[in-house]
Amino acid sequence: MSTLADNTDNLDSIKIKLQSKPWLVACLCAAWCDTCQVYRKQFDALAAKHPDKCFAWIDIEDQAELVDALDIENFPTILIEYQDDVLFFGTMLPDATQVDRLLHSFIASLADNGSQQAIAKSNSLIRDIPQGWNLRRLILENKHS
Repeated sequence: MSTLADNTDNLDSIKIKLQSKPWLVACLCAAWCDTCQVYRKQFDALAAKHPDKCFAWIDIEDQAELVDALDIENFPTILIEYQDDVLFFGTMLPDATQVDRLLHSFIASLADNGSQQAIAKSNSLIRDIPQGWNLRRLILENKHS
């Protein structure tokens, strides 16, 4: 099956994209999750609409070392980072149009005020992320790709 979002079984491809793309949009799922499998096509279609962003499909069991600091209870869980700031972290309905609207909202907010930190602070869900945790950095520093 051809996919547009990179799987974390190929971290090298994700690393290359992260070096030139400030946006990381990650779907945190599990291989056994039927909802995630259905959602995958929508997520890939969303990736095609945003070629300027790095989309990653993270299997939380296969790549536990990347996400073990997070408490992921439901799927799909979406993580959006801009540069080194987490802008969004939370469970969403399996409807990629919601993620698309959220991305457009973040892009507009960045254009208006130029500060991703203001956006990040407005998202109460990111308080569930440990201080200093950053998926972009973990992927870029991962030696086991």
